Amino acid sequence: MITRIKTELPDLIVGAGTVTNADILQQAIAAKADFTITPAVSEKLLTQLAQCGLPVLPGVSNTGEILLAREFGYQELKLFPAALSGGAKFLSSISSIFQDISFCPTGGVTAENKADYLSLDNVFAVGGTWVASKDWVATHNWQAITGACLAANQPH
Repeated sequence: MITRIKTELPDLIVGAGTVTNADILQQAIAAKADFTITPAVSEKLLTQLAQCGLPVLPGVSNTGEILLAREFGYQELKLFPAALSGGAKFLSSISSIFQDISFCPTGGVTAENKADYLSLDNVFAVGGTWVASKDWVATHNWQAITGACLAANQPH
């Protein structure tokens, strides 16, 4: 899919998500992904990502993983699954400990609770499937997706 998108829309920045091992990482590189996102981290995966040459948004779900990602030089992290990892309250509670780290929460972020996250100083963005539901994508309901994206971009 990444190769097709990059071929049809060469100026579009396209990332590879759910990178969990070296094989998936190599597929992303071969497909010419512009960046990668992981749902979780391990020392082995972070070592492989450090050598790939692509920008990476590592996924974390607890303070131990945050420390590990920071040891590899990452300061922007994906919190996943955000809702099950403590949500906005968790991010607020760790902000004084990890003052140099900012987050993009995903997983359980909704149109209704996105403002809770975006009001935090250590959150630079949120991700949520509400802007492009599987049904809308399957039925090519671009109008609904566009409307949801525009609504998501409104001030909180």
